[in-house]
Amino acid sequence: MAKKFSTTSDIPIHDYYSYSRDLSQQRAGEFPFTRGIYNQMYRERLWTMRQYAGFSTAEASNERYHYLLQQGTTGLSVAFDLPTQIGYDSDHFLAEGEVGKVGVSINSIEDIQTLFKGIRLENVSTSMTINATAYILLAFYIALAKQQGADLRKITGTVQNDILKEYTARGTYIYPPRPSMKIITDIFEYCSANLPKWNTISISGYHIREAGSTAAQELAFTLANGKAYVEAALSKGLDINVFGKRLSFFFNAHNNFFEEIAKFRVARRMWAKMMQNLGATDERAMMLRFHTQTGGSTLTAQQAENNIARVSLQALSAVLGGTQSLHTNGFDEALSLPTEHAARIALRTQQIIGEESGVTQTVDPLAGSYFIENICDSLEEKSWAYIHKIDALGGSVAAIEQGYMQEEIAKSAYEYQQSIEDNSQIIVGVNEYVSEEETPVSAFKIDDSIRKIQTEKLQQVRQSRNAQQVTATLQKLQEVAQNNQNIMPTVIEAVESKATLGEIADVLRKVYGEYVGV
Repeated sequence: MAKKFSTTSDIPIHDYYSYSRDLSQQRAGEFPFTRGIYNQMYRERLWTMRQYAGFSTAEASNERYHYLLQQGTTGLSVAFDLPTQIGYDSDHFLAEGEVGKVGVSINSIEDIQTLFKGIRLENVSTSMTINATAYILLAFYIALAKQQGADLRKITGTVQNDILKEYTARGTYIYPPRPSMKIITDIFEYCSANLPKWNTISISGYHIREAGSTAAQELAFTLANGKAYVEAALSKGLDINVFGKRLSFFFNAHNNFFEEIAKFRVARRMWAKMMQNLGATDERAMMLRFHTQTGGSTLTAQQAENNIARVSLQALSAVLGGTQSLHTNGFDEALSLPTEHAARIALRTQQIIGEESGVTQTVDPLAGSYFIENICDSLEEKSWAYIHKIDALGGSVAAIEQGYMQEEIAKSAYEYQQSIEDNSQIIVGVNEYVSEEETPVSAFKIDDSIRKIQTEKLQQVRQSRNAQQVTATLQKLQEVAQNNQNIMPTVIEAVESKATLGEIADVLRKVYGEYVGV
């Protein structure tokens, strides 16, 4: 039986390719932006080099941020622990065993003050990977910027704020989909008026891919979710040519090198067409700007140093695909949070690509490749087919409520795992080229005493604040939410009064309820 060659999206790969379409007139910076959103791309400026970091306490994370900035990182990217992500203070019984483990623990404005100590928010672009409680973390950030005397109109960064992918891929949701969509459009509305340079959402395919999707599914489900957010904003009367410029995306750079490059290129032209069809007339509102992170699920605990090669190839695919921002994973992340040593190698990987490889000296260097352009067309065709199916189900929210995307991802994840187990997909060091002797890797450990430290801080906050003022602002927040008004100004008032993250999240639990899944 002849060996089958195909991409992760089951697009057949032929031995030779020819291509008839003349691409010579297409340039970067022009609709539909297949070749890039800026005319000169990296010839003018390299992508933002972010290193995702956050662990333990705000003090420990602040130390890592200063270290990364000294090493040449050009933007901060904050990871939060699970209690912070799902709206529980560190002393909540459901937070036990998780405080500070997969990100930094944030309970109050005082934690945010410590997290960014010595860092002027006007001078740094900050990306925060937070979704269900994005409105609270953004309020903390705004409150700190105001304390620093910053001009809010100059503050730059991104809040992930993509709740739809939580229902399909990650699970760190709190409220049901429809009230969650309302919170997201509140953020759009508030930032349009007050933080015009802030990216109000990072529509994420990353976690969809981490959950086991194919490249086509990652592309389709992400853009379908993006469409749902745009439609929700339009229904609220917002101007697509204004809020459309502040939408950003977050994609996974996975192992299939050429398919990943094609995915990034075709994402731009699909989104441009989608936004045009939704009514955008300003081309800047049709541009798909995206951050990329190398594939966490591709990292192996076995022969962990092999991950340096994996990350390098994945990062190169993101650059050749035209990313605006990039995080490279540490080689030890299949074992623990990255050590400083691993984080430095990951950052140096980006710097070597940017400064030594020469791939940034021309725009979209693989454009016109018969193979790349064919894969782009096939990937686009498959992705539109998924989107049309989602539209037929009533859009992303309805498709999620019916379990469609969840089932499709689960099916792909199962098939991929089967391919590893039957050795049709080789994973070096796992099911082939296995070594009897492993090189030991020093893992980064988080002390379980972090919860005690955070609980003591919480007690101090609650004792030092004006309890009546906190109660009044939380009551006001409940009334604002019940009356379907924009919650953001009141949430900012609440964090400034030293209300905690858990207290604010609980107010909206009372109003909206909690989602229990399909």
